[in-house]
Amino acid sequence: MPNTDPNKPDYRTVYHAKLEALDSSLIRLGAMVSELIPWGTQVLLGGDMAEAQKLIDADDEIDHLSVEIEEEVYEVMVLQAPVASDLRHLTTVLKSVGELERSADLVVNICKATRRMYGSPMTPKIRGVIDGMSQEARRLVQLAMESFADNDSALANALADIDDELDNLNREMVEAVFAAHHDGAIDLAAAVQLALVARYYERIGDHAVNIGERVSYMVTGWLPELNGSLRTQHRVHTSESENSPGDIADSTPEPNG
Repeated sequence: MPNTDPNKPDYRTVYHAKLEALDSSLIRLGAMVSELIPWGTQVLLGGDMAEAQKLIDADDEIDHLSVEIEEEVYEVMVLQAPVASDLRHLTTVLKSVGELERSADLVVNICKATRRMYGSPMTPKIRGVIDGMSQEARRLVQLAMESFADNDSALANALADIDDELDNLNREMVEAVFAAHHDGAIDLAAAVQLALVARYYERIGDHAVNIGERVSYMVTGWLPELNGSLRTQHRVHTSESENSPGDIADSTPEPNG
């Protein structure tokens, strides 16, 4: 029944307002994580322990916003019973929140690694690669959120290829760390922490790519995992056909006599 009360907001208007508010919250969360990355890099390169603790404390705000968004998504799902594209939209928001929250945790891990290697020097090569990885990780997060805001499946699908640069920098970082340790410029403990730091930056890029996959699903209704699912279904169907009762009967040897 249509809404005939001019003082009562229309159901669909309220519903879409909630979706828009969720989108705004997710984009704000993405911006917060994006700003966290260069902050964590500054802590790492500067060795500022006080600043490291400030960043670790700031992660609580990201956790709080993440929980708020998730709870709002669940509420909309329960009360509005969305279907089709709206349901894909909500699941994309929900999945993306998790990817962003884990990315923030990785920046926290970078700060914790900074504390573990406090006082250890870094070669100019290592510092340069760290700065490059930080810029690429941040760029990937920003592009992932841009693809979400614009419903841009082409950009979302391109993130996996863009991420190759971060993967290359990760390999370059590991080589630089091994070389510095071999030359005696850093000790083993610092080498291990720096190798982990490189992995943290790489994982931030992976989370951005995952967001891109969800955005593509939101727009097109297709996920890369569906390819594997279809192949599995085909193999199961083929196996069942090959072992159907008729085939089994035909293959049973006739009794001697």
